Amino acid sequence: MHRRADRIRNVALVGHRGGGKTSLFEALLHQAGATNRLGSVADGTSLSDVDPDEQARGMSISAALNSFDWQERRINLLDTPGDPSFVADALSALRVCESAVVVVNGVMGVEVNTQRLWRRAEELDLARLVFVNMLDRERADFFRALDSLKEAFGPHVVATEIPIGAEHEVSGVIDLVDMCAYEYADGACTEIPVPDELAGDAQRYREQLMDEVCEVSDSLMERYLEGEEISHEEIVTALKDGTNHGDIFPVTCGVATRELAVNRLLDAIVEDLPSPVKHGGLHAGDVTLHADDGAPLYAYVFKTKADPYTGRVNLFRVFQGVMDADTTVMNTRTHAKERIGQLVSFTGKETEQVAAFGPGDIGAVAKLKETRAGDWLAERDPTTASGGGAGVQMPRVELPAPVMAFAMEPVGDEDKVFTALRRLQEEDPTIDLHRDPQTGEEIMAGLSQMHVEVIVDRLRERFGCEVRLKPPRIPYQETIRRPARAHGRHKKQTGGRGQFGDCHIEIEPLQDADFEFVDQIKGGVIPGGFIPAVEKGVREAMEAGPVAGAPVKGVRVRVVDGSYHTVDSSEMAFRMAGSIAMKQALADAAAVLLEPIMLVTLSVPEDSVGDVIGDLNGRRGRPQGMEPFGAMTEVRAEVPMAEMLTYAPDLRSLTGGQGEYTMEFARYEEVPAQLAARVVEAEREKLTHPSAAA
Repeated sequence: MHRRADRIRNVALVGHRGGGKTSLFEALLHQAGATNRLGSVADGTSLSDVDPDEQARGMSISAALNSFDWQERRINLLDTPGDPSFVADALSALRVCESAVVVVNGVMGVEVNTQRLWRRAEELDLARLVFVNMLDRERADFFRALDSLKEAFGPHVVATEIPIGAEHEVSGVIDLVDMCAYEYADGACTEIPVPDELAGDAQRYREQLMDEVCEVSDSLMERYLEGEEISHEEIVTALKDGTNHGDIFPVTCGVATRELAVNRLLDAIVEDLPSPVKHGGLHAGDVTLHADDGAPLYAYVFKTKADPYTGRVNLFRVFQGVMDADTTVMNTRTHAKERIGQLVSFTGKETEQVAAFGPGDIGAVAKLKETRAGDWLAERDPTTASGGGAGVQMPRVELPAPVMAFAMEPVGDEDKVFTALRRLQEEDPTIDLHRDPQTGEEIMAGLSQMHVEVIVDRLRERFGCEVRLKPPRIPYQETIRRPARAHGRHKKQTGGRGQFGDCHIEIEPLQDADFEFVDQIKGGVIPGGFIPAVEKGVREAMEAGPVAGAPVKGVRVRVVDGSYHTVDSSEMAFRMAGSIAMKQALADAAAVLLEPIMLVTLSVPEDSVGDVIGDLNGRRGRPQGMEPFGAMTEVRAEVPMAEMLTYAPDLRSLTGGQGEYTMEFARYEEVPAQLAARVVEAEREKLTHPSAAA
């Protein structure tokens, strides 16, 4: 029998790297009795950071799911990465939860990725509760962190607890709803009176809480302003309603590694955060899905884990209906049937087989043939169901574009390497793999240098594959600046039938197009059947221009005259003649080197704008404008691609890790003469010593 939707809480732990999300994940599991010992990030014994690369780096790279019971509710808890390089897993987790617990470092307060993930949770209309962690650290200050939260997210962020003590002396918390205190010592929680020295602070912060709670209801606010007593039950109900609907964002606190106030966070999750039922229906394209176990099945696959032994392991959320083990479902993307074998739930270190997952629940299934993250599973194909054409689609959340690109060379079995890369791409959709059509290089791109390093590590550790990385070649082009005319003749006599092709061409610069070929032959001096061969020869000559051997673009070619031989002329001969003529014309047409210009959009802290613009100017960039965006400033600039290959770590250094950027191609422009000479020399060096260039 599956669990009722109103008894489920789906919660994502999100926040900036270093906030202690994984330590809190471990503490919540231990406190709930799902594990018998407290795992440690430092010791590499945490349940969520199980991959060798996570343990080596001491950070989460993938989202981890664990499910457990607390106060007769089922909590599906997702620990998400806090580093922006691995934000795809955090965003995927937010899609399938009704709530986010935002974990904030008590020393640092609100950091840049906290703000980004808060905005994403806001876009998805999720309830948010804050846990200020690490209050036992030196320089930790709950009240300073609370001020930073209010400044970043507005006045509806309000404390429901304040700590007793500070830094190494922190010993408990004061509950501002019940106005009582809890002391933690030797793993035990004891209720105590509110300490006298903190009574004034507690009363002041309780009044702030009451102001926010009473704003939820007009009648409650009216009674509160008139000085009427508001009952405890009314306060609890209003706080819950306000949190459920995004009108109040409670701030709790504690120390995850000491399990200080972790039990109270569990209580808040089940009492104050919404169930799948209370959150309402999901508008998924043409379909609105409700947590109804009698309705047709719709389950969303939000994460795929690539395993070399068990194949794909898919994590899914049931939005409507019931997912049963040993049944057949339909993938709505491929319209293929998928056999559901064993359904599993992760509880502590154990993998538990489950007979069914009902609406609102989250689980896992292995060995589906064609299903990957982003797919929907249904009990029938919605495109053929009655009512026809009803498409189901998860509300779109924009993923950041890859900005750190490398040229990649497989070592060993090329097919094995690319198969493994495709498996990793299913797991992480922010990985970009493509072949550059101009340079012929295989390109691997990610969100940062570390992101690409993790991809390479996983290739080696999971699949036994090695690759070599190097900076990608810039896809330079060439064009002409003046018209030219040339004559190409190919004549060869070898005893039997000869080869004869003869053509005159004129070329000129062409705006707003790459190439145009015009047949202006009159009187049949070149038979029409040979004109395509001339064009083919011209195109072949344009593959390597006279400046640096780059492809030539922006040229109109007219074939205006020529001659032929009734016996010796052939398509091959006229192709050679066209190539000879084009090479000569290009040499006389003032060819120049072009480079790709990128439109770069940056989001940087206001106090870093001057440094960032100065750096862009040093990269031959041209700022196009800027505008404030919350606590950040958006800067737009046009910058040559050649100057952006190693920009990501430089921007991180300039902005204290807070800056981010995206790039898109804008156009080609002429390379300045002094730089063009260097590019030409480098290209010639590659042609002369290709192995050294590699």
